[in-house]
Amino acid sequence: MKNKPCLTQIVSFLESIGIEVAEGPLTAATFLPGLELGPNVIYVDFDKLKHPGDILHEAGHIAVTESTLRQYIGTDKMPEDWPNMGDEIAAIAWSAAVAQHLEIPLSEVFHPDGYKGASDWHIENFSNGNYIGLPLLQWMGIAYNDTEIQNGHPPFPAFKSWLRP
Repeated sequence: MKNKPCLTQIVSFLESIGIEVAEGPLTAATFLPGLELGPNVIYVDFDKLKHPGDILHEAGHIAVTESTLRQYIGTDKMPEDWPNMGDEIAAIAWSAAVAQHLEIPLSEVFHPDGYKGASDWHIENFSNGNYIGLPLLQWMGIAYNDTEIQNGHPPFPAFKSWLRP
């Protein structure tokens, strides 16, 4: 898994925007194989990781979390309702934008083993310019809003900031 080209791109990108990727064995059961979130960090067990794109989705959860709460991810200080459904939708849109930014096929993120059988639906929508979750990213201050785009800023998948303020 470590030798997959998109994995190197993903890890380099995440570290460049301030999301740490820490490699090591994970012994506890995790929601996604080989991945666990911590305070502004993704712990990756490359021996258990099944899909490199899952790292992007998990990073999306960190990225769309308010900056004041990122330090609590993975701790008992994080609100119990995190991530909520809005966070989930925003993380999906964020990971699609990063995949497009890095020129990684959307199928790496939206693989058949995830997304409750809707991976093809996500690929089709994002490929055809139907950016599910974009209004949330705009509201969060991550993506440019319509007025900013009309004033010359680039549209999705370009972002103002890869991390929510």
